[in-house]
Amino acid sequence: MRELNKKVREKFENFFDWIKGAELVELKSCNPEEDPIRPELNNDFRTSYGRKIYGVKHKNDICAIMCFGFTNDIPTNVKELDLMTRDAHLQSIRRDQRVGKIAIAYTVWSKKKGGGKLIVKEVFKKIKKSNHLNRLITLSPLTDMARNFHLRNGAIELQVNEETQNFEYKI
Repeated sequence: MRELNKKVREKFENFFDWIKGAELVELKSCNPEEDPIRPELNNDFRTSYGRKIYGVKHKNDICAIMCFGFTNDIPTNVKELDLMTRDAHLQSIRRDQRVGKIAIAYTVWSKKKGGGKLIVKEVFKKIKKSNHLNRLITLSPLTDMARNFHLRNGAIELQVNEETQNFEYKI
């Protein structure tokens, strides 16, 4: 019994050690084939028109990834996300201002237990500190897993669309 308790305690401590040492970093690229939600979107899509890729890094490993587009409206599918991020990007260039007021998270995945929750928390903090973003919205697949993940992590359901569902994390 002591041996079992010792192993459980070690796993628990190891889990929190990696979380304490993790940091949010902007990535230039990711491996789209690892993305369980939108593997069809290449790195050009993920990084053009003001879109960004963030990762949670621990030591030299990326433990979770989240991709964003910045818009002024809420998209209901990837095609709308593409059009809205292009529009927000072009408007920002013409007006010499920041890209979009709404951060749209369109994919998130974790390579390590706890990574998904951690990246949501870290991105939330980053957005809260920004002076131009006022909303964090998801463009999530129509799955119970996505729904449960976002509701469990503090989001509210905004709408269910034909192909996706949107959740909002209050800033």
